[in-house]
Amino acid sequence: MFKKNSLMQELKNYIKGNLKKGYTKESLRWALINQGYSKIEVEKALKFVDMEMAESAPILKTRPEIKYELIEPKVEKKKGFLKFFGK
Repeated sequence: MFKKNSLMQELKNYIKGNLKKGYTKESLRWALINQGYSKIEVEKALKFVDMEMAESAPILKTRPEIKYELIEPKVEKKKGFLKFFGK
């Protein structure tokens, strides 16, 4: 029983480390299966890693607060048309 737990911990550490490096879960799944690990053990390890990573993930706000602000355009007063012609 002790050996199975250490194997599971070894698989979890391997998966976590390689996920941080950028590997996908699918590529890790097939790499471990091709190395001789049983599909059931790999699936359990992936499930545990998903749960552990979900627990440590930050909680995000689901709805951002939207603020509206009206901005008045700046209009410069120009010299009138009549001022150019002297009237």
